[in-house]
Order: sequence, then structure tokens, then C-alpha cells
Amino acid sequence: MAEVKASFREVTKVFGRGAAAVQALEPVTLDIRSNAFVCLLGPSGCGKSTLLNILAGFESATSGEVLMDGEPVRGPDPRRGVVFQQGALFTWMSVLDNVAFGPLALGKGRQEAHAIAQRFLEMVGLSAFARRYPYELSGGMQQRVGIARALANDPEILLMDEPFAALDAQTRDLLQEQIKRIWLETRKTVLWITHSIDEALYLATDIVVMTARPGRIKARFSPRFSQADAHEVVRDPEFARMKAEIFDLLRDEALAAQQQQESIS
Repeated sequence: MAEVKASFREVTKVFGRGAAAVQALEPVTLDIRSNAFVCLLGPSGCGKSTLLNILAGFESATSGEVLMDGEPVRGPDPRRGVVFQQGALFTWMSVLDNVAFGPLALGKGRQEAHAIAQRFLEMVGLSAFARRYPYELSGGMQQRVGIARALANDPEILLMDEPFAALDAQTRDLLQEQIKRIWLETRKTVLWITHSIDEALYLATDIVVMTARPGRIKARFSPRFSQADAHEVVRDPEFARMKAEIFDLLRDEALAAQQQQESIS
């Protein structure tokens, strides 16, 4: 049994106070094993990003605790790398300097930091664009730079908040294959947020389905496709069965979330 890398222990989150308070998360308890690829699925507003931000150290839980290697998370830490929906790159820096920024901030010399950056740019297939600037790259390429930048800090956990959401379908499919290859090579622990059932089934060792707000865990799955090629996965009857089951669970929660929004409006 793999050791537990990160844990949520009865974590709740309330935004605001008094009559304006919004309960974003009901008690959530979840263990994330070392080297696991965990995907969070749920309707918009269910607290997926809130959970990720609490583990990242960007937000604090209202109650409960979050642990990494058995120690409480108190704030941001380079051991946890974050990739957002948009690349969030420094537009005035070259691609190489964007990726080298983290190692430099951690005390590496410029030559070593650039060597690290080159290695990870090669890993994401962008070594030829090291001297370019972010505005010269497509959206998919910018996301790959963001992934390389996160990996360059050598984090123990990668936190990915819908990193492919804004991409076209073809680019998304290619990057899914690339992120799986990178995960298999590096064996990083990953917490990944997505709205795509196909993406979760293809990438994840563990899928966590969340309810409409206030978010809590509704179901968990352990698909067996994390080592498989995309061509094998889509032809597997088990893939179709699990997709249909998860779809039904998410549809109920999406309807509940829609009703919540209509009652507010």
C-alpha cells in the first residue's frame, strides 16, 4: 500500500459571514497516495478549486486540517507546484527565463537554473522555443510552458486546476497524452481538476466525484487506464461503463447546482 502524501481531514470552508455566509465545503476527508493521479470531478461551484487552493496553501480551511507528509499545510510551499487554467506566465520574460524563475528563486545559480529549464522544456517538447516570449506561443504551448515551470521546481505534488479547459479538442487530446507520459516518467503525485469524464478516466488512478454546493465526496472510482494508451482506452467496454456511471452521478449534481443558481436569481 503506497504511503499517504497529502490528506484532507474533515475540511470545511465557509466564505463570508452572517447572512451573507456561503458554505462551500461540507466536511471532506480524502487521502492522496504518493505517486497517485487524483482527478476531482463535480459541477461548477462545488468546491473543487477551493480544495486545491487549500492544499496549495492559498486559502485556509474554516475547520478541519490539511496535511502533507503528516505535517499541517500553513501556506504556499515549493514542494507543491500549481498549474492554473491559464499559463500565468511572465510576459516580459523569455520562455527559458519563465521556466528558470523557480530554480533561481530557490537559490540555484543562473547556469544551473537554465540547464534545469532546458531539461524540462525538452520534456514538454518546447526546447526550440526557449528564446521566444509567451505572446509568440499558442495557448497549448503556453500551458506546456506552465507545466515545465511547475516541474522545474521539482515539487512533490502537482496541483492542476483545469489546465486544458480553454484548449481546442485536438490540442487537449495531445496534451493529455503528454501529461500522462510526464507523470509516468516523473511519478509525481498529482491532484487534477477537470469537468471532462473522458479526461479523468484516461489520466487518473483515482477519481473523486463531488456533490453540488456545499461540496462533499459523493463517490470514488479507481479506473485501470492510467497506464494505457488512448487508443486502448476508448475501445475498452469498462471505459464506457464507468463513463456512463459517472455521467449519471454528475448529471444529478449539475441539476442540483442549476436549481441552486435559479433560486438565488
